[in-house]
Amino acid sequence: MVVPVFRASVASFHPLFDSLCTRLSTNSSLPKNSRLLPFASSELNPVQSRPELSFCVGTHLIPHPNKVERGGEDAFFVSCYNGGVIAVADGVSGWAEQNVDPSLFSRELMANASYFVEDVEVNYDPQILIQKAHAATSSVGSATVIVAMLERNGILKVASVGDCGLRIIRKGQITFSSSPQEHYFDCPYQLSSEAVGQTYLDAMVTTVELIEGDTIVMGSDGLFDNVFDHEIVSMTTRFIDVSEAGIS
Repeated sequence: MVVPVFRASVASFHPLFDSLCTRLSTNSSLPKNSRLLPFASSELNPVQSRPELSFCVGTHLIPHPNKVERGGEDAFFVSCYNGGVIAVADGVSGWAEQNVDPSLFSRELMANASYFVEDVEVNYDPQILIQKAHAATSSVGSATVIVAMLERNGILKVASVGDCGLRIIRKGQITFSSSPQEHYFDCPYQLSSEAVGQTYLDAMVTTVELIEGDTIVMGSDGLFDNVFDHEIVSMTTRFIDVSEAGIS
């Protein structure tokens, strides 16, 4: 399985996403002000975070066989604003039983998040970004979501609602793992168009200090429900950069 990567200069929204695999490197020769909204590409691209630290981002998507025609129900965006921002949303498939396309809510949510990422009121806070994006989303449906924002000093700020997840791998060991939020089995916390859903106030918020060489794997539950942590570690540690790595 190959993990495609994308260049920072691309500015078109691509809503299809299953997992993000990000490695910190020391390449400082890339443009500092390029803004990235996700579009799959075959070239490696560091997202500038500070002169001595940068993100190299790659993505991979495997839709459920029954969801291939519409490209799955996940969405994402990546931005190089400030130190770099990565977000993933997973449309709740139960809406299909009401003849609602579950991908519409997650895609609009991520489109709104990409719009508000530089908003002054957001103040580079992932929880507030979730609030603004959710409030602006008018599609019927619901989604789980995770947002990670890298400060230029190497601090990663994470906010999540539901069971999208994140792992940080350092020297072959998982040093941080996010925890899913569920009401009960197969019913995660979720942002919704309905009043019964959760809000940004229910988000799990944390900060993690990153160092050069850390690998960050983000994804929907479709990744973490089907691939064990030790398999993720084994795969990502085989390769020097994310352009060569895949998760299978």
